[in-house]
Amino acid sequence: MGATQYYRSQIGEESVIDYSHTDFPFKLLAKDVYYFFVYVWALPWVIWPVYPLKCKVFDELYPSPQNVFCVVVHLVLFFLQLGFIIALPFSIVFPVWMAATGIAGFMFTNWLICKLLNGSKETYTSDEKYAKDRPEHAHEQWVFLNGVAVGEHWMQSNLNRLALTFGRPILGIHNQTRGIIFDVVECLIQRNFGYATGDVRICFRLLKDILYDESKSKVIFVLHSQGGIEGGLVLDWLLQELPQDLMSKLEVYTFGNAANHFNNPHRHRSSQMLARLKPLSAMSTVLTESSFDSPSSSPLEAKDDLALKARNPVRKESSGVSTRSISAAKDRCILHVEHYANSTDFVAIWGILHFATNRMESRELPRFQGRLFSRADGRHGGHQMNQHYLNAMFPLKKDAATGEYVGADEDNEFMNEAIKVGEEGSASANAREAFEISWAGTQGFGSGDASTPIEVHGISNTIKEASDDHGIRVKDVSRLWSYRNGRSPVELPPMLVSENGVPRTATL
Repeated sequence: MGATQYYRSQIGEESVIDYSHTDFPFKLLAKDVYYFFVYVWALPWVIWPVYPLKCKVFDELYPSPQNVFCVVVHLVLFFLQLGFIIALPFSIVFPVWMAATGIAGFMFTNWLICKLLNGSKETYTSDEKYAKDRPEHAHEQWVFLNGVAVGEHWMQSNLNRLALTFGRPILGIHNQTRGIIFDVVECLIQRNFGYATGDVRICFRLLKDILYDESKSKVIFVLHSQGGIEGGLVLDWLLQELPQDLMSKLEVYTFGNAANHFNNPHRHRSSQMLARLKPLSAMSTVLTESSFDSPSSSPLEAKDDLALKARNPVRKESSGVSTRSISAAKDRCILHVEHYANSTDFVAIWGILHFATNRMESRELPRFQGRLFSRADGRHGGHQMNQHYLNAMFPLKKDAATGEYVGADEDNEFMNEAIKVGEEGSASANAREAFEISWAGTQGFGSGDASTPIEVHGISNTIKEASDDHGIRVKDVSRLWSYRNGRSPVELPPMLVSENGVPRTATL
């Protein structure tokens, strides 16, 4: 059985420089074009391997009539767009009005063909037969943002597969396709120029409304491929605009992430320093915030209060007080971020694996926060959401009697793989969280993983026993796995810390 490489989340110290998305756009674009050719060897793995087709009803490349139609339309779009790009430089020899008319005519034709794939809706929901609403999940909202080249049919297939795997209805925000080549161009514009296209703006509006919904205390945001770029831009906007208590509802999980950055800052400098210098103290330290509702917030209101007191002597001057306590180890704006990537997936190599792993031993480590599971297994090394990621990492189980899929398979090869800490340059060693904080993930504080053998000092007996027994496995530290088949991770109250399996109170 192979080992899955794991990269702990960045802490965000001085050694982490935001060059990856704050540098000059054309410089970033030139780097992207250069690394496209560096990693071009992996391009076939966007669709490879085609076999085996484990879940035919969900697999994108299974030769069903709907899938064949989608592939044929994409091939037509690919060759039309390739011809358009080759011919575009020659338009300079034509009058401006003629060149502009030709370009406009082609773009309109491209839009019409894409309508065959996209449909007309902004959002979709998973079919009820795959997952029904349950009272215990009423406080949750699962949201999926798709990747490149996904039309209406593949979008619905992704939603149904996720719903069956995690036992919850899934809301899909459709990132509509414009054809493979134009989608890649759109990715470059979004990634390097930080430009929010229409899909990003729609997603921001919808996700913001969900976070403001008082009936939802947990929002699970699942991203794939280009959805990682768009989702990252949406998170940047949300971090700027929304109150922190609303952002704490979010959990983010990505597959084959194509983004060049992913922000999730600490909320306090003190917790950031503890996570780097004293990880065990960070786990047992509780930060408490108090907020006061002042009776007057401006001189004008104070004058109004004086006038009101004469008419309403019953009014009290007492202020409302609210408090919030949280472990310093999880004192981030977004409590949980996990990334899953195949090490031979071209999009992941060009995206998250390039920007998050710092293999070039540079002190200028890009800002890409969240824990990363990188699977080195060529049998499942493609980019398709259902066929290559979910089939490999969250395979389904069939009912022996009916032959129907009934949910995630508990006997999961990927989840049983031992974890190995990803190799990086020594410059980034201190820029990542300690393994103790990663391990605490499935005990109520996050998620993460480690090495085989494990070399961490001051670690709990629980981790030592697990390491001695079978090594730390992916399932031991994957928070997303704890949601399978309608389950939920064990959540401790924010003021409690688990010590040897016993919750206790800790103070700053």
